[in-house]
Amino acid sequence: MSQSIAVNPDRLLPADPGTRSIARSLLGRVQDLPILSPHGHVDAAVIEQNTPFPDPAALLVSPDHYVTRLIHASGVPFEQLRAGGNTGPRDVWRAFCRAWPLFEGTASGYWLRTQLVSVFGVDAELSAEAADASYDAIAARLAEPGFRPRELFKDFNIEVLATTDDPLDSLASHTAITADPTFHGRVLPTFRPDAYLDIAHPAWAGNVERLIAEAGDGTDGYAGYITALENRRRHFVEHGAVSADHGVRTPATLKLDAAGAARLFDLARAGQATPADRDAFEAHMMYQMARMSVEDGLVMTIHPGSFRNHHEPTFKAFGADTGHDIPVATNYTEAIRPLLQDFGTAKDFHLVLFTLDETVFSRELAPLAGFYPAVYLGAPWWFLDAPDAMLRFRSAVTETAGFYRSSGFIDDTRAFCSIPARHDASRRIEASFLARLVAEHRISEARAHELIVDVVDGSPRRVFKL
Repeated sequence: MSQSIAVNPDRLLPADPGTRSIARSLLGRVQDLPILSPHGHVDAAVIEQNTPFPDPAALLVSPDHYVTRLIHASGVPFEQLRAGGNTGPRDVWRAFCRAWPLFEGTASGYWLRTQLVSVFGVDAELSAEAADASYDAIAARLAEPGFRPRELFKDFNIEVLATTDDPLDSLASHTAITADPTFHGRVLPTFRPDAYLDIAHPAWAGNVERLIAEAGDGTDGYAGYITALENRRRHFVEHGAVSADHGVRTPATLKLDAAGAARLFDLARAGQATPADRDAFEAHMMYQMARMSVEDGLVMTIHPGSFRNHHEPTFKAFGADTGHDIPVATNYTEAIRPLLQDFGTAKDFHLVLFTLDETVFSRELAPLAGFYPAVYLGAPWWFLDAPDAMLRFRSAVTETAGFYRSSGFIDDTRAFCSIPARHDASRRIEASFLARLVAEHRISEARAHELIVDVVDGSPRRVFKL
């Protein structure tokens, strides 16, 4: 059986012939535009060092929690989904191929099928029987010079790729990439301070000690902590960063005076903070991050609403980001109000709000983005960056906020080779949504052609100050 549906020119476009014809025309306007990826998780060292990808399983299966979580749900132990001990990469690939039918209808299945055909030339349907043949075919391609990360970066037509980085990272890989005259893309760091703001993080105390020691300008306590965060943000700006990202449990914000914040900080360092103290301090630090973004210009993105590490035994055995983070309901309107009271109309402040709770799009986020100049709608993310969910997003927000208040597509991935497939899917969905509006005579086709270029290219450049 062939995977030729992965290269069907009408994939994801409307089934109605007339609307599909409009969508084809719209897609043609943006299909070859460069990829802008202002939020993702590819390691900059992968691009800097340009080392070959190790094997098909290490590239496409083990690090991708979209993939491993669904295979694990079918009863396959995690030990069989990463190489080590008696499990080799070929064994992992065989387990993946046996599980291939599980991915039909899923976003992961769509991206994987597209990658396999478009990137690796594997057109035969994956199966247990053909597992070794597909493994060998991909492994052979990975050994070719043209499949090094930098060559793929160019072939994928990536213009901007943002990474996600620890505040104390030296950013040496970014420095080396920027200084290399043979590399013509932009690889930008992103300031991600979660482990320094969340008192409940197991490494919080140690992180804070290192942060103050390295960047606190000789000042201890809460004052040194704030100074250190400001200094490290400045370091990121100097190395090309355009945004600071916050993966928080809730989007709660709170404005405390310095004395109140210092009291909570001292309780936390002494191990005496209560859960209520933790929530108040994290909410206050989100307010502080907004203040700093107003001052230093970094775009502030908030990714709330995930119950991290839901299955503690898996977390203890295999660590974070292994597929058991589960979405929870999110409240934005009240939670974000203290921040917006002071900064919602601040000049040049960009605040991009994401959610894993679809009910928030029309009820809260679109109205917020439709009033506050600082607020932009984050694209469907994580569990929602799937074709039908992306269409629901556009339907939910456009009538209230229009097209110009959204961020543009965010691929949010560690899976480097999936980036072009994800962006292609998004462009097809945008073409499909706009085509329906044209077919229903709600916008003109000429305006739709302008809008799709702005949605794909203009919005991310404008929102992320690229």
